[in-house]
Amino acid sequence: MNEAIIKRLGNLLSVKSLVTLALTAVFAVMTVRQAISQDFMTVYAVVIAFYFGTQSQRIQDTLDGKEGGNGNG
Repeated sequence: MNEAIIKRLGNLLSVKSLVTLALTAVFAVMTVRQAISQDFMTVYAVVIAFYFGTQSQRIQDTLDGKEGGNGNG
């Protein structure tokens, strides 16, 4: 069980995850201040779609029995 937690924490520290978490924090702050610009919303939506799209693809590749994924993870 500890190995699974360590692996998940390691995955969380990937650049893609850090960027997503940072943008989500900025989004939260801008929401509280009611200062969200349309440009930021566009960038945020693209990053979130990419992040969850690659996660979904990785899960699907695992379920299909492919090894190595699509190279985005």
